[in-house]
Amino acid sequence: MAADSSSRSRKPDPARGAKVSRSPWREQAESYFMHHRKVARDSAGRLWRTPVASLMTWAVMGVALALPVALLLLLTSLQGVSAGWESSARVTAYMDLDASLEQTRKLASEIASDGRVAELELVDRDRALAEFRASSGLDDALDYLEENPLPHTLLITPEENARSANGVAALVTFIESMDRVERVQVDLGWLQRLNAMTDLLARAVWALAILLAVAVVLVIGNTVRLSIESRRDEILVAKLVGGTDGFVRRPFLYTGAWFGLGGGIVAWVLLQLSLWWLNGPVERLAGLYRSNFSLNGLSIDGALALIIAAMLLGWLGAWVAVKRHLSDIEPGEIAGG
Repeated sequence: MAADSSSRSRKPDPARGAKVSRSPWREQAESYFMHHRKVARDSAGRLWRTPVASLMTWAVMGVALALPVALLLLLTSLQGVSAGWESSARVTAYMDLDASLEQTRKLASEIASDGRVAELELVDRDRALAEFRASSGLDDALDYLEENPLPHTLLITPEENARSANGVAALVTFIESMDRVERVQVDLGWLQRLNAMTDLLARAVWALAILLAVAVVLVIGNTVRLSIESRRDEILVAKLVGGTDGFVRRPFLYTGAWFGLGGGIVAWVLLQLSLWWLNGPVERLAGLYRSNFSLNGLSIDGALALIIAAMLLGWLGAWVAVKRHLSDIEPGEIAGG
């Protein structure tokens, strides 16, 4: 009987066994993530308790981030429009005045057989004069002409693979080398200059973006440095009780990330307001030139990328400040004091 009671008393408790069998690494992981949540919440609370200083930092970051992004969006819109103009470029070949219609048709057939030509239209001189008479309103003056002064014309549309500056230039050289062709006209010179200018501006914008990113890191670093100085005694106590550098560094890194999050949101709001304010006048101006140009805003992915980049810059600025100033605070200061 005593043996039975003894065996029953030694019977393992399921609940106790489950508690004992819980892996240590799981408890450490839970404790680690709980501490991260607490530190992140406390860091956000400190920013909310100083709203004026936090809003000023967010505003500075927002302006610094919004400026290069806005310029990049403008360049993207310009490059899209120039690409559309380049893709619709058309080559115009003017024949000699003494070239007959049959010679022009034979030449047109030869050019159309080239693989770089997608479409070719022949405008004979009589049709050209009729169109000019209808559009110019100079019927009476044109009646005094003894002969038609206009040549036969070929309107050539390049193939899609040849719709580039180099491709069109090669096609123009090929057409100019043919007999009875007086002049070849293609309006790509200004487009090439526009592309060169946009390439230069793109490099300048990237340089500006890098400089402003460095400025953001410095601003966050200086803000976190002031926070470190104001919490010097707290840091000393944490180090005295055995707090590691990672433990002490963590709140400031979260502070930098929260600053980056706020700055990214402010930058996105500034971009949306700017686009809303400018889009109407830009569309009216484009309409006067019969263009479909419009300013493109940030997509959802672009907005998320902007906010993540801002948070990384904030984290980097905080890390630089903590790396530089945290090692200067040692528990020996209390003993020396």
